Amino acid sequence: MKKIVIVGGGFGGINLAKKLAGSHMLEVVLVDRNNYNFFPPLLYQVSTAFIEMSSISYPFRKMFQGNANINFHLGSLVKVYQEQNKVEMDTGILDYDYLVLGMGTETNFFGNKNVMNQALPMKTIDDAINLRNHILINMERADRTADVIEKEKLRTIVIAGGGATGVEIASMGSSIIAKDYPRLDKQGGKIYLIDGAPVLLGPMSAKAQQEAYKVLHKLGVEIILNTLVNEYVDDVVTLSDGTKIPTKSLIWASGVIAWEAPGLPETAIGRGRRILVDAYNKVKDTENIFAIGDQCLQTTDEKYPNGYPQLAQIAIQQGTLLGRNIRNTDDGDWRLLSDFDLAKSTEFHKTLVAQVVCIGYSGWIYCCGGR
Repeated sequence: MKKIVIVGGGFGGINLAKKLAGSHMLEVVLVDRNNYNFFPPLLYQVSTAFIEMSSISYPFRKMFQGNANINFHLGSLVKVYQEQNKVEMDTGILDYDYLVLGMGTETNFFGNKNVMNQALPMKTIDDAINLRNHILINMERADRTADVIEKEKLRTIVIAGGGATGVEIASMGSSIIAKDYPRLDKQGGKIYLIDGAPVLLGPMSAKAQQEAYKVLHKLGVEIILNTLVNEYVDDVVTLSDGTKIPTKSLIWASGVIAWEAPGLPETAIGRGRRILVDAYNKVKDTENIFAIGDQCLQTTDEKYPNGYPQLAQIAIQQGTLLGRNIRNTDDGDWRLLSDFDLAKSTEFHKTLVAQVVCIGYSGWIYCCGGR
């Protein structure tokens, strides 16, 4: 019996485990730092108190009840020992025949320690709950205080990052303040959305970018482009053009970096700390280690020479196909993502063409075409 250890229970890891479920020839251990799977695209709705965390999360153990060959192990990766076929977690050491890394990404603060210590990230459920509580408490304090300067600091929210997460938080935050705190909505303070690019929603179509700008502007969001957040000290955000914004809330949605995987060959680490893999998702310069999803960088498809984008549908298909390949190892029937799933499934292409952003408390959704 072969033992497969999957580190990371995101879109890729879950679909890999599902594909391996029920096999009498495979023992599967799914490892994650949380004991639940969650749906990252809706984190912003948890962070803005629109839905509860239970609406977007589900326990791994319940998910795989009835699958005798799948076990769950709570823990975080410490180091991979290639020669020994072992992986060290902060909760113990596991041996493996195949190791699959699908830990995704973490917030990238670009080395700015003050921002890392003071800003509010938005990558996990814990982050979302912390952000929700922080904003709601600040709004309540702002509603009570008679100090005009303190009220403006509490009421002002700065969001660094004009991607989908930043746009959605800005729109929902603006709508919630207007609806739930009508007095504050008329008493100074703003929501600022800052991005270093010349447009919002950089990877999306020009139509989506223009519409997002238009809707946010109508909601009263102050959009500042071609500008970076340089510092956050003593409740003051300093921008790259020298502008200073007093605020008690800096939300950081300005970038991600792949989770580190100590023990892998240095030659296997690419840009953004993503793990370089071949056409079968096998990690470069290894024999039985694979990486899937946002954590990997797969440049073998000539249609995507810079690698597949970090999207859920890609992680799902990589996990599903790797599971199929592992199950068929004895037959030697391994297939490629580019000539198997992508060729036969329109979902991958739809993911790259269709773009959806939710803007506003009322659930306004905008879809558009174009890559």
